[in-house]
Formats: sequence, C-alpha cells, structure tokens
Amino acid sequence: MSDWFVYMIRTRSGSLYTGITRDVARRFDEHSGSPKGAKALRGRGPLTLEFQRAVADKSEALKLELQIKKWSKARKEALVAGKIELPTPEPV
Repeated sequence: MSDWFVYMIRTRSGSLYTGITRDVARRFDEHSGSPKGAKALRGRGPLTLEFQRAVADKSEALKLELQIKKWSKARKEALVAGKIELPTPEPV
C-alpha cells in the first residue's frame, strides 16, 4: 500500500488546488485553518476535498502533481468527476 497521495481541494470560488501528502485528512485540516496550510488557500474557504488517489511513491506523487497543475480546468473537472483516470506520470 502506498504512503503517498495526490489530492485536489475546491475553494469557495470553484478553483481547484492540487497537492501531495502522506496523510490527506491531516493536510486538509491544515489547509482549512492552520498556519501550515497553503497560502494559496487562505481566506478562500470553505474548502472541500474533491479528489484523492494513492500513488506508488513520493516521486510519482510529485510528477503527477506537476502534470495535473499544467492541465486545463476542464480536464481537472473531468478527473474529479471520474470521467478520466490519472495517467502514468510523465518523466521529468
């Protein structure tokens, strides 16, 4: 079983934030009000966890995070809706 996850959080305005972590619940709580949360999400709540997927290792998680962050909003929404699957990470 993997220790790493790729996740997406939706802000009040509908933006999707992508990140990686070993503990999705803890990281979501940090984003929801802790100073350890991403600056990009501060004051943009309420936040909702829209997507999470276990990945093989930290390297794969980092590669997928970078890849997803380059996607269009429509493609990210398709991933959240389950219309597409996570691809194999592209080599960096």
